Amino acid sequence: MKALLSVSDKTGIVEFARELTKLGFEILSTGGTLKVLIDSNIKATEVSSYTQSPELFDGRVKTLHPKIHGGILHRRDNAQDIEQAKAHNIEPIDLVCVNLYPFYETTQRTNDFDEIIENIDIGGPSMVRAAAKAYKSVLVITSPSDYPTIINALKIGGNTLELREQMMIKAFSHTAHYDATIANYMNTRFYEGFGESVFISGKRVLQTRYGENPHQKGALYEFDSFYSTNLHILKGEPSFNNFTDIHSAVRLAASFGDKKAVSIIKHGNPCGFAMKDSLLKSYQNALACDSISAYGGVVAVNGVVDKALAQEMSKTFIEVLVASDVTQDALEIFAPKKRMKIFTLPYHSHSQNLDSSSVGCTNALAESTPALALLLDPMDFKHISGGFVYQQSDCITSDEIANSKCQGKVRADSSTLQDLHIAYVVAALTKSNCIAYVKDGALLAIGMGMTSRVDAQRTALAKARDMGLDTTGCAMASEAFFPFRDSVDLAAQAGVRAIIQPGGSLRDEEVIAAANEHNIALYFTGVRHFLH
Repeated sequence: MKALLSVSDKTGIVEFARELTKLGFEILSTGGTLKVLIDSNIKATEVSSYTQSPELFDGRVKTLHPKIHGGILHRRDNAQDIEQAKAHNIEPIDLVCVNLYPFYETTQRTNDFDEIIENIDIGGPSMVRAAAKAYKSVLVITSPSDYPTIINALKIGGNTLELREQMMIKAFSHTAHYDATIANYMNTRFYEGFGESVFISGKRVLQTRYGENPHQKGALYEFDSFYSTNLHILKGEPSFNNFTDIHSAVRLAASFGDKKAVSIIKHGNPCGFAMKDSLLKSYQNALACDSISAYGGVVAVNGVVDKALAQEMSKTFIEVLVASDVTQDALEIFAPKKRMKIFTLPYHSHSQNLDSSSVGCTNALAESTPALALLLDPMDFKHISGGFVYQQSDCITSDEIANSKCQGKVRADSSTLQDLHIAYVVAALTKSNCIAYVKDGALLAIGMGMTSRVDAQRTALAKARDMGLDTTGCAMASEAFFPFRDSVDLAAQAGVRAIIQPGGSLRDEEVIAAANEHNIALYFTGVRHFLH
């Protein structure tokens, strides 16, 4: 029996090869893999020696040979194939263990296109696809995580058709993901991400209990390794809806670096947010915004949940808690909450694509900072019937807030400017049309997903009244311009002190005049943030 081993990721390959030799396999190998095996005193034959054909062109051609691909592809139950194999001295290769050149990792490390091109694997995918096609006779392995399973199966005579089918599917998925990564990179490099074809390729992290509803199946997939690296399930089983809400909650709570922020999300939208000098105060103020909607919601804590915070949170039903960490004392307090689910998503600098110029996109923090991990993919998409729409992801840059222009005669003080900042980020991360009211670092009221911006204001203010919250002296934000001055007039009735919005309406001058009449500070950012 022959096994061909040629791997870029050499994790566990020595132990795997050693077990294969014990099981009677003759090892064929190439390049770096061969050296690792020889250095570990594992007998292996160099492919070029086996084929009697030298490696060519700095290793670009080494396994592309009939003795390799014929050994994999010839049909063991086809007499003509067997005769041809004998005539050309082609022996069967029964096991192929290959993983591919680190193309993606190379693109993250360098922009040198020549080096990137050299990290496009040719022989590897060819061998993987050949072995997968020949699954009836050939066992193909593409992931080190499968080595123990394969060895155990081989030891007990479990090299079954069912096992080979499973490995075949993994193999084709492996090469498909690899090719999709290359194609998407080329589209990004040469066509700003919008080539004639784009590919959405993800790896399954876990199966959810069901989809949005019990009659739908669902699962979580990841593009790289963000969730499998960072997400830790401490309590409960996450659902499809949990993950969409966690996405919204974390993106908002982690949008202010290492600040002690807490967000509360219900059905994808904020019903509470605050950023105070302690996480306990932040949670209390976030909950005060709309404690009714917060019931059964998702809470994101940009820091560590300790005993005191857990005691406060246990007073109401929270379905999902996600934080950078949760202490053991806190977990013990939450233990009786049978329906509560707890996850941690701690920040690790090595797992982020850092960009400190953006808000709500990524966070650039010290490795030891107890904060939530935040990562925004460069491209965004949404399914529509028959296809999907595809776009660059929206980011709120720190510049657009810092450089917003005061439009009227009144200027905001530093405290109000901070509230404007918070309100603007909240509005930008909430379904349009949206109006957000913030005072002293806490969200007081929010109206979202309305067909009219004025209706969004009225809904928010009605909820604030119901909750007994006073909006006098607060800051207000809109994610898009005001088409008429009525939004400013209504803001004045609510006691709003300052407003931030993109501007750009044909009636901007009327809006500015209204702000001056009411002595409201008005700032334009020049950037719209619709979220549909």
